[in-house]
Amino acid sequence: MRYEIRVEGLMSDTLTQAFPEFGHVMISGQTVLFGPVVDEAHLYGLLSRFQSLGLLVVEMRQLPER
Repeated sequence: MRYEIRVEGLMSDTLTQAFPEFGHVMISGQTVLFGPVVDEAHLYGLLSRFQSLGLLVVEMRQLPER
């Protein structure tokens, strides 16, 4: 599964490196991460990582497979 995750604010290079499995772009004051999520445990682990880094996830959605 591929996901798009929007985070409030512009993440620094250090913060984006905490998510090496994802590409990212900065759009309209948000950071948009995109990439594979292998299963539900991975998804919950990602949410925990965002929370522990103090990042606010404003949107998360599954993308269609290519």
